[in-house]
Amino acid sequence: MKLAKAAFVDPEQNALYGMAAVALSLFVFAYSGRLGQISILAYYGAWLPLALLDYRKVLGNYLRYLWILSFAILCFVSVFWSPAPGISMRTAIQYLTHIVCALIAMRTVSVVTLARGAIIGCAVVLLYSLLFGVYFFDPLDGTYSFVGAFASKNQLGFYASLGLFFSYAGIMILGLRRLWLLAGAATALLSAYSLFASQSATSVLTTVVILAVLAGLQVLGRLAPSARKMLFAGGLIVLVMGASAAMAFGAMDAVLGIFGKDSTLTGRTYLWQQGIEAARQHPLLGLGYQGYWVQGFPEAERLWEEFYIGSRSGFHFHNTYIETMVETGVVGTLLLCLILLTGFFGHLKRVLHDRRNPASLVLFGVFALLLVRSFVEIDVMHPYHVGSFLFYFAAGKLTLRNPEPAPARRHLVRLRPMSPYAA
Repeated sequence: MKLAKAAFVDPEQNALYGMAAVALSLFVFAYSGRLGQISILAYYGAWLPLALLDYRKVLGNYLRYLWILSFAILCFVSVFWSPAPGISMRTAIQYLTHIVCALIAMRTVSVVTLARGAIIGCAVVLLYSLLFGVYFFDPLDGTYSFVGAFASKNQLGFYASLGLFFSYAGIMILGLRRLWLLAGAATALLSAYSLFASQSATSVLTTVVILAVLAGLQVLGRLAPSARKMLFAGGLIVLVMGASAAMAFGAMDAVLGIFGKDSTLTGRTYLWQQGIEAARQHPLLGLGYQGYWVQGFPEAERLWEEFYIGSRSGFHFHNTYIETMVETGVVGTLLLCLILLTGFFGHLKRVLHDRRNPASLVLFGVFALLLVRSFVEIDVMHPYHVGSFLFYFAAGKLTLRNPEPAPARRHLVRLRPMSPYAA
C-alpha cells in the first residue's frame, strides 16, 4: 500500500501522524534519561525523515529563521572558548538538531494537532510516573514530595502544568469535542492530581496565572480589536499596580508560606547569587555553552555538594537569565531574550489585532508560561526538553504568512421550502 506524502507533511491531512509524533516526542523528553539513546533516535526518526518526502515544504527558507537560530549558533561557536570543548560541541549539536526538529514540526503540524498530541503525551507521561514513580526526600526543606519517574518534582509539575494547559486550550479555545472532550477532561484530572502530588509551588502558581490570562483574553476576544486593545492596556496597568501593592504588603511571603516555602525559595536566592558571581568573570560571551556544570570543575562540585546533588549532574541555577549569562554572556542572553520577547509580543499582537485567532492565543499561552517560569526554571536552553521544543515551535509559527484558520464547526442548516415560482 502506497501512502501519499500529504499524510505525513500536510498539516491539514496528517493529524494521525502528527499526534503520534508529538506524543512520542513528549514521552522521549520526559524519560530519555531512563530509556537511553534509542529513545532519542526515535525522536529524530519521527521528524527528520519528513524532509526527505518534501524538503521544500518541510524545511522552508532557513534564512527567515536566522533570528530563531541565533542563540543556538552562538552556543555552537562558544566551543572555541569553552573550558570543556568536547561537552560544549556535543551538546550544541544536539541543541541545534533539536531546534531543527521543532521547526520541522512547526511546518508540518497544526496547533490543533499539537494540542491533541500534547493531551495524549502528557497523559502517558503522567500515568507512567504514577505507576512507576517514587517519593523523594528534600534535605533542604526537610519534606517528602512525589517526583514520579523524574529526578525532580519540578519536572513532574511542569508536565502536569502542560497537561492542564493543553486540555484547557483544546477544549475551551480550539473547540475539541466528542472523544477529545473526554480525553481532555481525563488528562486535566490526571494533571491536577499530579500537580497536587508534586507539591511544586512553581508549577501550581504559573499554571493558575496562565489559565487566568487565557480566560481573560478569551473574554476580550468577544470585543472588536480596537476596544480589545484599549481594555487590555488598561487591565495591564491595573494588574501591574495591584501586583506591586501586593508585593509591598507581603503577599509573596504569604503565598510561599502556603507551599511551605520561605523567602529564600529553598536556597534559590543563594544559588542565584553564586550564578551572578560566576557570570561576572566572563560577562561578554560567557564561559561556554554547558561549560559550567562539568564534573571535576571546583565551583560545580562545591555547589553540587552544598545542595546534596549526589549524581553530580542535572543541576542548574534555577533562573534562565543567570544560566544564560554564565554560559553565553550578555550576547547570548540578549539573543535568547530576543526570541522570547519576539514570540511573546508577536502572538499577542495577533491575538489583539485579528478578529479571531485561536492558534495564536494558544501559542501566546505557551510563551507566557515559559516566560513566567524563566525566572525560576531552565526550560528553553537545553536539548531534548519539552520547553525548548514548544519554545521554537511557537516562535517558528510567526514566520508563516498565513495564520492557521479557526477549527471548523458544524452547524445545522435549516432548509427553506423552495418557492413554486422559482425558476
